[in-house]
Amino acid sequence: MAKQFDVVVIGAGPGGYIAAIRAAQLGMTVACIDAWTSPDGKPAPGGTCTNVGCIPSKALLQSSEHYEQANHHFAEHGIEIKGVGLKLDTLIGRKDTVVKQNNDGILYLFKKNKVTFFHGKGSFVAHVDGGWNIKVEGKSEEDLVAKHVVIATGSTPRELPGLPFDETQVLSNDGALRIPAVPKKLGVIGAGVIGLELGSVWRRLGAEVTVLEAMPDFLAVADQQVAKEAHKALTKQGLAIHTGVKIAEVKTGAKSVTIQYADAAGAEQKLVVDKLIVSIGRVPNVEGLGADVVGLKRDERGFIVVDDDCKTSLPNVWAVGDVVRGPMLAHKAEEEGVAVAERIAGQHGHVNFGTIPSVIYTSPEIAWVGKNEQQLKTEGREYKAGSFPFMANGRARALGDTTGFVKVLADAKTDEVLGVHIIGPMASELIAEAVTIMEFRGAAEDIARICHAHPTLSEAMKEAALAVDKRTLNF
Repeated sequence: MAKQFDVVVIGAGPGGYIAAIRAAQLGMTVACIDAWTSPDGKPAPGGTCTNVGCIPSKALLQSSEHYEQANHHFAEHGIEIKGVGLKLDTLIGRKDTVVKQNNDGILYLFKKNKVTFFHGKGSFVAHVDGGWNIKVEGKSEEDLVAKHVVIATGSTPRELPGLPFDETQVLSNDGALRIPAVPKKLGVIGAGVIGLELGSVWRRLGAEVTVLEAMPDFLAVADQQVAKEAHKALTKQGLAIHTGVKIAEVKTGAKSVTIQYADAAGAEQKLVVDKLIVSIGRVPNVEGLGADVVGLKRDERGFIVVDDDCKTSLPNVWAVGDVVRGPMLAHKAEEEGVAVAERIAGQHGHVNFGTIPSVIYTSPEIAWVGKNEQQLKTEGREYKAGSFPFMANGRARALGDTTGFVKVLADAKTDEVLGVHIIGPMASELIAEAVTIMEFRGAAEDIARICHAHPTLSEAMKEAALAVDKRTLNF
């Protein structure tokens, strides 16, 4: 006999597990289904983010940053180290430990919140009395009936046409996180978040890294001033970045990968590398979901069609995260998951797409929220801009990390903050203040009038807000 639930969530990534927990907090009976399995065969909830995305990449970024500091920067602090070595298996092992801690943490949260977890693949069977019949295929098959279903199946990396991932030489984000030995030469196709972060990891560990990007402009999604500073910093560190390229052919050999491409000027080029990371975007993961069986509507790119409330074309079926429109960000999925659980409970869940921050965890870090200058110019919006360099910030000097700046964009008449763009130390943490101000539709003057502790990096935010009115105090 089928097990009955108020809500069944398919997928335990950031959107799915958060939706399940919030629904349970609101008094509903909830099940969450996820098929991800750890190397030791145990359940590994958390989706791409926890297993092969946000969490493991940040662990490797941290380890590689320590290695870089020990090799090149400790001497500036009077710390002398001779013969710095690298135990890559230990470094990768630490990353795996961090991942497992997060997997176990989610399983604990399910137990704490009385969410029933099923380890397996969930799919639609039919619309039945009482809701939707969902089948779970795993070590043991389960038959569930749910009044409401939340689809949170995430996304998968996009392959280059005719070049499937083998995770040995042609790597997705998954394979790029577990290369067994530092390659001498590493190629990266795609200068987006994943390409730049993982390229930075292996560059720090000793690889010669070349990044090939199809777009004519580097980091076109970011503010142009930020993108220019990022290109300068990353190139200085040793990343070879080529934009405006057209990939003609990629061939894999016994121990190498050869990429034939045309550069921005149209000249034919050849790059031979030991490993190739392909990071050209992600596609919604709907395979095996049974979407066609129940008539779930999808758009021409394969995304599940939803309205502003994340309702799909089917009654009482919702979808969140990477599998629907909007930015493919873990925190966006989480916000949608909470909002959907609250809507199911009859509340008014809310997601403000205008205040979802974006972060790139390179060094320097890059973070932004709201509109950039090129967007405001295109819209014809009158605005004021204020910026402040980290080289004039006392804490940044003490850290020895003065690259970059904070830029605040505000409405020319009302002073409402329209966007904040940061490149520099701890940008990922500093952006939260900007998100808060914008969520309350605050003004640059509000940031400028708030007392910021000294000496802190956050003072750069205050000074950038002061700069909007041309009254910086420390620059």
